[in-house]
Amino acid sequence: MAAVEFRAARDFLLAHREDYATAYEKFRWPVLTGFNWALDWFDKLAEGNDEPALWIVEEDGSEERHSFADMARRSNQVANHLRAAGVRRGDRVILMLGNQVELWETILAAMKLGAVLIPTTTLLGTTDLRDRLDRGRARHVVAASAVTGRFADIPGDYTRIAVGAEVDGWLRYADAYGAATDFTPYGTTFSSDTLLLYFTSGTTARPKLVEHTHASYPVGHLSTMYWIGLRPGDIHLNISSAGWAKHAWSNVFAPWNAGACVFIFNYTRFDADRLLGELDRCGVTSFCAPPTVWRMLIQADLSRLATPPREVVAAGEPLNPEVIERVRDAWGVTIRDGFGQTETTVQIANSPGQPVKPGSMGRPAPGYKVTLVDPITGEPAEEGEICLDLDDRPLGLMTGYHGDDDRTAEAMAGGRYHTGDIGSVDEDGYITYVGRSDDVFKASDYKISPFELESVLIEHEAVAEAAVVPSPDPVRLAVPKAYITLAAGWEPGAATAKAIFEHSRAQLSPYKRIRLLEFGELPKTISGKIRRVELRTAETAKHPGPSARPEGEYREEDLR
Repeated sequence: MAAVEFRAARDFLLAHREDYATAYEKFRWPVLTGFNWALDWFDKLAEGNDEPALWIVEEDGSEERHSFADMARRSNQVANHLRAAGVRRGDRVILMLGNQVELWETILAAMKLGAVLIPTTTLLGTTDLRDRLDRGRARHVVAASAVTGRFADIPGDYTRIAVGAEVDGWLRYADAYGAATDFTPYGTTFSSDTLLLYFTSGTTARPKLVEHTHASYPVGHLSTMYWIGLRPGDIHLNISSAGWAKHAWSNVFAPWNAGACVFIFNYTRFDADRLLGELDRCGVTSFCAPPTVWRMLIQADLSRLATPPREVVAAGEPLNPEVIERVRDAWGVTIRDGFGQTETTVQIANSPGQPVKPGSMGRPAPGYKVTLVDPITGEPAEEGEICLDLDDRPLGLMTGYHGDDDRTAEAMAGGRYHTGDIGSVDEDGYITYVGRSDDVFKASDYKISPFELESVLIEHEAVAEAAVVPSPDPVRLAVPKAYITLAAGWEPGAATAKAIFEHSRAQLSPYKRIRLLEFGELPKTISGKIRRVELRTAETAKHPGPSARPEGEYREEDLR
């Protein structure tokens, strides 16, 4: 019955994909009790289905395609293999793979087993991995052979499974392909059972653990499917690194909810011309990319694309109007923004067929009641914090922050879920993003917590105090810049800056590294708190253009 309700909700959105008024007014989340998306939806969709579900193109031109039926069979084998390795219902599994077929096999297999996935980017270093193992209480790790060395200094009684070349002390993932192709589940999976734990940056010392269920992401991403405008048989390319929530959004649940093919183009260095060539050659019908990629794409000849995608979308931060115009002029389609978080699926979006207002994220997605709330009075306002009504709780909202009741209570206070993002709404209900209510910022498409970076910086003997703020960047939107007060005995200069940059490189994952640095006293409130807002404002003024280089600023790229 649950699968029937899910399909009915999905088919309703497909039928009204360009009729926003009807979709928003009449859509209702399916009522689910026992539901396992991999078994009850994907495997049913896969029966006798030889249409492509996953298409991966490598940089060297090689490629592989797998049908829905093939993915159902292969994931059964992996589920049986994981079960033989000791994976049980409720066990936490760290999944540290790139965009390779084993990633999707393991996602489906873990769901079938009722295990809990902790998706992890391959960029993480030992410190971050130790935190995921400890706080995530992970009992198993499935990782690419190339990154297994990062676990060498992390003790613990956890199963180690290597994907790729054999690694001493690690089980071979490849043995899964000798397992049985039939799978029998342990029993009923409840929609309220935990499926995913995502570590996400915040303004405190440690990343938050966002908890999602077998309903909140698999079913909740019906709103994401609707935003993108996916149809059965589409070929959908989403540019996102594995391990992040956006990858699950648009490389797993949204396309497979629609019955579309997930298309992947793997590259080591971004090449706009090559990407456009693959879009054309492979007939990509829908394309999602972060603004960083869109800004690089418009530097290429967009007109060379003979058959542009039917649907083009962007998420991560607001798009520059020039980018939207350039793409519209070349392809005749409009890039549509969408807004959501790791904690949710798409909340607000410009859906297909609707007028797009420049700079606006669009209107609330079907299934989401959005209110802008004045952060001081707590009353609805034309500009305020973007909040979700918990009296009509959207299915795509997280359960909460795992293991942190205080933070969960704060996020859910007053009968609303508080996103921490500020927006403004016009007379037509269109919402425009204003900014974060805290200090977290985006660099490229990665969320950066200043506190995390500052905590690493002050470990260096030269650093007495540090404050990290975003510095404007023409491609990445922003890069992390550190303002540093030196400890006694240290002098400001290139040698000291180089030592701090080296410390940053050694301790932080590549996407978190400090790229710019400036020495000086930090502005503070009377109570002694650092005024990051003052530094952020000054930083914008110091970089009026891409070539601006303020006096006293050191760049990592100059000191290697």
